[in-house]
Amino acid sequence: MTATSRSWNGFPCAALASVLGETTEVKGEFVKVRKSVLERLTTEVMQLHDILPRILNGDVVESVQKLDAVEAIVEKKEHELEQLRMDCEHFKARLEVAQADCLKERKEKLTVRQQLNEAKQQLLQQAEYCTEMGAAVCTLLWSVSSNEEAVQIILGSSKAVKFFSIAGQTMESFVQSLGEDVKQQDVDSDESQFVLALAGIITNVAALACGREFLVNSNRVLLDTVMLLLGDLKPGCCTKLKVLMLMSLYNVSINIKGLKYISESPRFFPLLWWLLNDPDPEVCLHVLRLLQSVILEPEVFTKSASEMRDTLPFSRIVMLSKSRNTDLQMLAKDLLEDLKVLECAI
Repeated sequence: MTATSRSWNGFPCAALASVLGETTEVKGEFVKVRKSVLERLTTEVMQLHDILPRILNGDVVESVQKLDAVEAIVEKKEHELEQLRMDCEHFKARLEVAQADCLKERKEKLTVRQQLNEAKQQLLQQAEYCTEMGAAVCTLLWSVSSNEEAVQIILGSSKAVKFFSIAGQTMESFVQSLGEDVKQQDVDSDESQFVLALAGIITNVAALACGREFLVNSNRVLLDTVMLLLGDLKPGCCTKLKVLMLMSLYNVSINIKGLKYISESPRFFPLLWWLLNDPDPEVCLHVLRLLQSVILEPEVFTKSASEMRDTLPFSRIVMLSKSRNTDLQMLAKDLLEDLKVLECAI
């Protein structure tokens, strides 16, 4: 038996006793082992000392280092993966918030769209009501405007100029709103009755001396609008409206200032030639009346003679002089006679 100190070659006594097994006995700071066991242990240690350097060569060390590097890379990738998971969760949370906001906006848009549709419906109802009311009121005013005293009261109002200005704008808006199929325009609709009544009021006002003075002095824009709209309406369309507007121009032409103003407009004579091709005889009749008004006023005719001589569609007037419509036929013949007399005088 051999006694050893508390540690042997760096091994603690307790650990050494565990290695040696039953042949050891620990007493305090010493361990008792058999000499043969100690020699065997010493031999094994010496053998390990010789073998280990041959096992742990450069390749093993390099492999261990590579393993450490791979473990570091794996650890880094795991960290990156964890970061990606966290980012994914973050974006997922943001997506859920965005989807919630989107759903909220859709609901709000749906609500606004419903409100807009309701507002449109209300606006349509109000427009229909205003058109119906305007048609009724203006039809009544059309009837009243045939009375001279009533017209004088109307023209004496501070709102007269504004009324006729709005009347012109309303007529212009109506003509511009006509579709391609204007022949099918419902003449009994509130819109048509409204505009016809406005044109009738203008015609009745222009039929009176005070009305002609008012239109020529205070509402020349309305006269320009009437001529413009007559040129915009296609042949054979809105005949009643055309006739009323032509009658209003004829009434204005009774006033020398009014006749000079409309005849000096660049669009006046081209407009008359355009309207003479209208298939409706009543339209042609009122065009000839307006043309006759120009011819029978020497001062105006003298200024316009050159243009009329170069552009007047004599062949069309000759054709109208053979019309089956008696009034149109007689007026066309009279006009041709007047033109011959005036041509000889010039």
